[in-house]
Amino acid sequence: MSVIETDPVAKLKAQVAAATRMLVMEGLLDYSGHVSARIPGRDAFLIQPGTAPRSSVTADDILLVGFDGKVIDGNGRPPVEIPIHVEILKARPDVQAVLHSHMELAIAFTMMRDVKLVPMRARAVRWESGIPMDLDPSHIKTTVQGQTLARSLGPHHAALMRAHGLVLVAEDVPALLVDAVHFDENARALMTVLTAGAQPLPLTPQERDQINRHEMREFHVGKLWRYYIDKARTAGVVDGKEALLLD
Repeated sequence: MSVIETDPVAKLKAQVAAATRMLVMEGLLDYSGHVSARIPGRDAFLIQPGTAPRSSVTADDILLVGFDGKVIDGNGRPPVEIPIHVEILKARPDVQAVLHSHMELAIAFTMMRDVKLVPMRARAVRWESGIPMDLDPSHIKTTVQGQTLARSLGPHHAALMRAHGLVLVAEDVPALLVDAVHFDENARALMTVLTAGAQPLPLTPQERDQINRHEMREFHVGKLWRYYIDKARTAGVVDGKEALLLD
């Protein structure tokens, strides 16, 4: 067996690195933004160095960081926006993975008057509880800023950041990748309707209930995670050996 197969931290590092590269592949991350993953049973998490290119980050690059923001293991410094991850993970024990991204469409919905990003497509029931907006448009560099963002997120699975980007939270790294894809799909669907000059028809509570009754999240996440690993392997973003270990 490989180290990744026997060491859960090594597997998490591989997931964080691969998910980051796949999000770049899908245009959901670029020169900035980051994925983090909680270490079960510890006040610590994994995240890439702030200056490492997202398009080529590897498992060996991933840092182990404590809830004090200090590096426990690894070379380099964490992103300056580390308080985003620290404060959300501290405030939400149910959250195992966090994405901070500067999705262009997400930013657009923080700059329109009287237009809210709401569930349009079926998979967007993930955010039926709401998508709040944090009003701080600057880089989240301080503990106080991170705590404010965590309060803005509250119990929800996503929060927009005024003129900046978003945060998504999920139960693991594969689910986080899948949620990022669907969040972008939903934003594009609403923007398409608005661009056509039509009146948006968000999913109704009855429709959301119907979708939730038939939801198989674990199956769906596994299916899409494998799809994107294979797509990344074909594109040379993930090598064949890595793909086998991540599946």
